[in-house]
Amino acid sequence: MVMQEAVKISAYDAALENFDLAADALGLDPDLREMIKYPERVLEVNLPVRMDSGHIHRFQGYRVQHSTARGPAKGGIRFHPNVTIDEVKALATWMTWKCAVVNIPFGGGKGGVTCNPKDMSLQEVERLTRRYAASILPLIGPERDIPAPDVYTNSQIMAWIMDTYSMTKGYPIPGVVTGKPISLGGSLGRNEATGRGVFYTVQCASEHLGIPIKGSRVVVQGFGNAGSVAASLLYSNGALVVAVSDSRGCIYDGNGLDIPKLILHKERTGSVLGFSACEEIRPNELLAIACDILVPAALENTIDADNAASIRARIIAEAANGPVTPEGDSILGSKGIFVIPDILCNAGGVTVSYFEWVQDEQHLFWEAQDVYNRLERVMKTSFAEVLRIHKESSVSMRRAANMLGIKRVAEATKLRGLYP
Repeated sequence: MVMQEAVKISAYDAALENFDLAADALGLDPDLREMIKYPERVLEVNLPVRMDSGHIHRFQGYRVQHSTARGPAKGGIRFHPNVTIDEVKALATWMTWKCAVVNIPFGGGKGGVTCNPKDMSLQEVERLTRRYAASILPLIGPERDIPAPDVYTNSQIMAWIMDTYSMTKGYPIPGVVTGKPISLGGSLGRNEATGRGVFYTVQCASEHLGIPIKGSRVVVQGFGNAGSVAASLLYSNGALVVAVSDSRGCIYDGNGLDIPKLILHKERTGSVLGFSACEEIRPNELLAIACDILVPAALENTIDADNAASIRARIIAEAANGPVTPEGDSILGSKGIFVIPDILCNAGGVTVSYFEWVQDEQHLFWEAQDVYNRLERVMKTSFAEVLRIHKESSVSMRRAANMLGIKRVAEATKLRGLYP
């Protein structure tokens, strides 16, 4: 008998599959389904950039607006060598449901450039950023589409985009992007917002399942911004973070890693590797560690049909976008693993981006504790709403979150009379 290899599906195919499953569970009207399933706009741009060598290199860039039914499009920009139009469409789709789940008045957008900024000088990254910003200018604006940082982008890149956009108006427009430096209208608490949101939803899941955070064993796959912040908050609340990874490797200490020292080590060396008194392990070993809480905080499709059976966590908190494929999700469900889906778990970033946008538009800025309090209220309220659907409809948390997001977008579409 010949064994067939599992078919790998794209992130966008996975997003559409999850949409269909949730829409079926809702009994969504077929006309509404056709209206809200697909992106409203897809922009592909060529970006010729003069490199430090003096030669021109052409990059490929994208901006996708999936939905503006509930408000301006909102979503990050990633600079990564694996960026594709399929990936950007998937991320924009997830952003639509994410904004609706936490009930903020945005729709989903996303952008990306296929490049590796780690191999580029700061000046080359600036030239690329400004060229990209100029190319997507027809789509963006505080009332239309508001970008933010994502993988391999940061507050400096947002500052360049804001400046490029503002030059076309003749005066500063801080509300065109979020995730900016504080001195340019950024919000306190924005940098740690995604990881803090992950922590709040883990608190809720732990309470629901009766698993105390204090003494729980945690594995973090992806020790970047979201992963390190979530790890730090869990550590400070008594959890043992036994393993973490980044793009260069994975480390393990069964007695628990000293997270504050590890963060300093990574800031100094650029990697978690080489941290004292720990063991280097392989990526597949990290995901298979027996733990209470697994935080996938890297890229999409990390847990799939090939490795889901090896997962031995009780809670999976999806700090990354789309880290579990539909096939992997089915296997995790059969194992009884409680999954906090990405469109709920990592919505802290877009929530505080909304707070930043509000502050920019009002020209009135909040204290950090105000941001934390508002974020905690939004995340815990949203978790409770998704959990209620999960219980009442006897569906997975992922299906419940998608049902909530899709229902809200469908209602907005219907109320606005957006039928063709």
